[in-house]
Amino acid sequence: MRITTLALGAAAALFVTMAATAQGSHAVAAAPAATTADANADLIAGRRAAFLLSAALTGQIKGAIDRDDDPKTVGFAARALANWAKAIPGMFPAGSTSPTSEALPTIWSDRAGFEARAADYAAAATKLADLAKAGDKPGFAAQFGELGKACKACHDSYRKPDEKH
Repeated sequence: MRITTLALGAAAALFVTMAATAQGSHAVAAAPAATTADANADLIAGRRAAFLLSAALTGQIKGAIDRDDDPKTVGFAARALANWAKAIPGMFPAGSTSPTSEALPTIWSDRAGFEARAADYAAAATKLADLAKAGDKPGFAAQFGELGKACKACHDSYRKPDEKH
């Protein structure tokens, strides 16, 4: 369990770092210039991977709650979610879409609304991490529900419906 936590957390930290530097990254001088389509494909792949890692961390947290574990055991996962949540808006720069992206055009046409929903998710995730650190089982479990609501609110407005299930 500890190895899984560390592996998922390390992977999440990697993608949070990618997210935080996505807009300000610098290409190596010797590398050929990427086309907009190539850059979008890389960015979309990065955010898709980060969202999958987010789902894995969320599943790990839910498992801990279901087992009635001490929330401190998933504190790293909760902090990783909080860090990722803060980076989400930066992973959606103007024009970073393609037919394969699950992002709806409303991310860019209603940017203020998108950023507000992302901020709500970040606040919910930060509070979850704080409750994990404090070892507050009832508060942590209740906040996990709030985190889910914040996640769903953003997905309902800014993500294509999941047709796979």
